[in-house]
Amino acid sequence: MNEAIVIALPSLIHRIGREKVTQAQTLADDFGCSLKRVRRSRNWQLAGGAVDVQSFTQALKQCQPVMAPYLITKLEAGLLPHADKLEPLEVKLVRMIRETPGITLGELMEQTQCTIIEARQARFEADS
Repeated sequence: MNEAIVIALPSLIHRIGREKVTQAQTLADDFGCSLKRVRRSRNWQLAGGAVDVQSFTQALKQCQPVMAPYLITKLEAGLLPHADKLEPLEVKLVRMIRETPGITLGELMEQTQCTIIEARQARFEADS
């Protein structure tokens, strides 16, 4: 569920300023994420677990929404393709069973790397 993702943030310092980037870096470290430059370019990236990045984004919204609207919008846009990584395994399994009712337990286990017990429980919940 907490798979690593990377979100590109081009020209971050030019858009929000060095002081705000430094503040964002310290806040990112608190959430287990790393906000750093891509090699020697002017581009930056945020790397971390999907849940950690989501928590960092929420903290940015709460603490300093005026600080970096550019950063918040880029992080939210970067999280959209990784929505499946943010939901718990149980919810994901039930959703997959409801979307494709003919899916076998073996296919479910192969696609999500879950155990047979988890797949059976999800099948039971989806049928209820």
